[in-house]
Amino acid sequence: MWLVTTNRGDTMRARHICLGTGPANRPRLPGIPGVEQFKGHSFHTCRWDYDYTGGGPTGGLAGLADKTVAIIGTGATAVQCVPALGESAKQLYVFQRTPSSVDVRNNAETDPLWAESLEPGWQRDRQKKFGEAFLGGPIDPAFVDDGWTRLTRNLKQLVAQSEEKISGLAQIADFKTMETIRGLVDETVKDPEVAEKLKAYYNQFCKRPTFNDFYLDTFNRENVALVDVSETQGVEAITETGIIANGQEYPVDCIIYASGFEITSSYERRLGIPIFGVDEKSIYEHWDAGMRSMHGLMVSGFPNLFLCGGGFVFQLGANYAHGIDVQAGHVAYTISELSRRGIQSANVSLDAEERWIADQLETKGGGFVLGGSPDTCTPGYYNQEGTAKRYRNVRRETYSKGVGAYMKLLRAWRNDGQLDGLELK
Repeated sequence: MWLVTTNRGDTMRARHICLGTGPANRPRLPGIPGVEQFKGHSFHTCRWDYDYTGGGPTGGLAGLADKTVAIIGTGATAVQCVPALGESAKQLYVFQRTPSSVDVRNNAETDPLWAESLEPGWQRDRQKKFGEAFLGGPIDPAFVDDGWTRLTRNLKQLVAQSEEKISGLAQIADFKTMETIRGLVDETVKDPEVAEKLKAYYNQFCKRPTFNDFYLDTFNRENVALVDVSETQGVEAITETGIIANGQEYPVDCIIYASGFEITSSYERRLGIPIFGVDEKSIYEHWDAGMRSMHGLMVSGFPNLFLCGGGFVFQLGANYAHGIDVQAGHVAYTISELSRRGIQSANVSLDAEERWIADQLETKGGGFVLGGSPDTCTPGYYNQEGTAKRYRNVRRETYSKGVGAYMKLLRAWRNDGQLDGLELK
């Protein structure tokens, strides 16, 4: 049995525990000198203050009509926020260290007749086909114009036209993909100097690709200014009244931090929960040399504990929700089967952990692996912020063979019915 306590004084007992804490649950503020001195209004994007901005998730931020606003960060979150901020604020400054890759989103209304024609199970089938297309497999007609599969399509086209090995064509395919995206900037942004600064100059998956039909056009507004801080590697300082960048102070009423979440910090800091298993051993002590698990879901010495949707799912593919769904189904099966057999305790053996680690480190047959080394990519959470220092063993959190191979492996484990790797009591 597990004993769970909360900071509210609650105490609960449970046969099984499933952690759904996710890889991105701790907001990160930038380490800018003076960040705590600002006397205006400020908030992180994950704690949006609608009492201050007015409006709601769809926009209409009328409270900013007389405000000068700064947003620090130009990643996936900022790409969503900037259009609404530019539409509502008196003045908006967008502070950019590294431009995002911004492709067209091109969403359309769902055809009601098409929706009525869908058979039960269509979501799972679509998820499977998307995962295959994204990771280099067959491309279903539904994804022939999808932004996430653009690189795969370009690569397949080059392979069909050349006898060169796929490894030699990958960079050409990536360049072709990014040139199309950079061309979209030129087509949209009227000021050539601003457009040049908004172009992503790295390989597509050095950073998380983004898709938005309004972000680039926002920089055509007279009340929106891009402040490029790439030469100084970021904002220099924050004062009581504003932001200093490139030697100039920008007085602002409000600072919005689109600085993301901690993903490269230690497991203990990210989970934030003390977890003690057999013989009162801490799970973080068990992971001292890198994450150890079986299937990324269960850990030796911590019976009946499941890790669903954590860092491990992060690189199964572009569709994070699909990876969680796959894991949740496997956890549900395991708990149901343990209960059906009257098993009180299921603990992963150390041998099973070792076998799983060996499988993770075997990349043969894998698809695209997101991220890159500090030498080839810009700093970001894919490559430990561009440093050689590792707070975690990334290779033990990923499964580069892709979601399809992962699903097949879990399915075979369930079909075998032996609950291989578990010590049962």
